[in-house]
Amino acid sequence: MKPPIYEPSGKAKEYGDLALNIYTGCNHGCYYCFAPNVLHKTKEAFSTDIKPRDGIVEEVKRQLDKEQIKGKLIHLCFTCDPYPAEIDTSATREIIKLLKRHGNHVQILTKGGRRAERDFDLLDKNDWFGVTYCGYPAEDRTILNDVSMYEPNAAPPSERLFSTLLCPAKRWVSIEPVLDARDALDLLTPEVSGYWFDMYRIGKLNYHPSTIDWDKFGREAEEICVQHRLNYYIKESLRKEMESA
Repeated sequence: MKPPIYEPSGKAKEYGDLALNIYTGCNHGCYYCFAPNVLHKTKEAFSTDIKPRDGIVEEVKRQLDKEQIKGKLIHLCFTCDPYPAEIDTSATREIIKLLKRHGNHVQILTKGGRRAERDFDLLDKNDWFGVTYCGYPAEDRTILNDVSMYEPNAAPPSERLFSTLLCPAKRWVSIEPVLDARDALDLLTPEVSGYWFDMYRIGKLNYHPSTIDWDKFGREAEEICVQHRLNYYIKESLRKEMESA
């Protein structure tokens, strides 16, 4: 096994210095997921063969001890979710314990909703807890509905968002990939989000066709963030669309 803690590259580099992928797949069934291609797996294998990577907890401990990794913000996860549905996620808890014990901080990104709450006792203000919100077409679902053809097995968006209110860590939301521009922009308004996020990371839909005017969307998102003094970051792929226009 390659060292499980690694330095991300490409688009992933924007999220932090180091990252760690705990599971072999994810069963949330998101249609836009890029991970099967990255891992050279079929979508079926990626969504059904889900377990902690072999020896992952022991390998993380060994790497932390050997390389003396300390004081880093480590992202969980890129090619999987740290809280997949109906899977024993004790490996996630053990890895968070190890990272914190060695003086590191974690940055979680999940669509697991309330499944993540079991580990909130391990987090503090030096950690980041984040959820994905894509903006959902009216015919699919809105912030308060529970089903989606785009993320059929993920926790409902409302559950994800409200779970952050219980977390002692700093809270962030990844507005990416964007499926519906209007719904995504609505999340930035204080009437919806109530200023409860410490960071908004805003991107676009990649690897799939879209009719969204990305330049217009990016500029509107940035205008709202500036107007309401939100702490935000425009992902490079979206920023390039804005600059090229």
